[in-house]
Amino acid sequence: MSPLAEMAADYLRLRRALGHDLADAGRLLPHFVAYMETIGAATITVEVALAWAQLPDADPASSVWARRMTVARGFARHAAGIDPRTVIPPVGLVTYRQRWRPPFIYTADDIAALMAEAGRVIPTPLRSATVQTLVGLLAATGMRVGEAIRLKRSDIDWVEGVVAVRASKFNKSRELPLLASTVEALASYAERRDRWQPRPTSSTFLVSSAGKPVIYSDFGATFRTLLQSAGVGIGSSVRPRIHDLRHTFAVHTLVTWYRAGEDVGALLPRLSTYLGHRDPGSTYWYLSAAPELLALAAGRLEALRESHP
Repeated sequence: MSPLAEMAADYLRLRRALGHDLADAGRLLPHFVAYMETIGAATITVEVALAWAQLPDADPASSVWARRMTVARGFARHAAGIDPRTVIPPVGLVTYRQRWRPPFIYTADDIAALMAEAGRVIPTPLRSATVQTLVGLLAATGMRVGEAIRLKRSDIDWVEGVVAVRASKFNKSRELPLLASTVEALASYAERRDRWQPRPTSSTFLVSSAGKPVIYSDFGATFRTLLQSAGVGIGSSVRPRIHDLRHTFAVHTLVTWYRAGEDVGALLPRLSTYLGHRDPGSTYWYLSAAPELLALAAGRLEALRESHP
């Protein structure tokens, strides 16, 4: 291992020990080090960092250039304490303005069609049941896919009807109350799972046909196949994604609150906690995520103006 690679490894080890996730740095920093070694650069400079960040293998309109520069800047701050020749790239050299992508809002019929299609096209009974249950769980709870596939059997409280999501994004844990129908569906899956796979090698609630944890990428590929074969999203200007199940849950919750005449502003922090958002600001985005929500919010505002001329 070269001295530069050793420095990078020490940097990642130190930051992780301090509790930082470093998902981007762990993946991108080795590429930065390899780039520096390829061009013969022993010291980080603004020119080296900028040249690597703006390599033409990524779309300038994407966030890749900005994320690369963030990784290079963080490593440079560490390296500056070891190599005084290091130059830390200033903030603002590479910028990226995130563009919110409108979500595809699934209907109840869309969810039913996807689950039915899984039962029709997936030949293995356990895998079919796992995919159906995972789709239903995402739609019913708004959980992230990674949270759902990491659930342990012990995370479900069958008596209280609560599922525990542990150490998820931002290292947060939370408990989600479930509808009785969701608990029944999960119990039905658990019974079939144990009958078809009595000796699993994993303690996860959802398992593959081999009794192992569900692989995110495999489920993603299966989900895209189901979308196509079930015809969900045909004719829509927005391509449906797995994560839109989470958006759908949030939007439907807000629509239900508006229709019931609830104080949505006061309830938003509750939805934020349920979804595991870092702060309510991330949840406010959903107010503009669907035309129906905009119409309901506008109607509420108009009624308020009429009552307080």
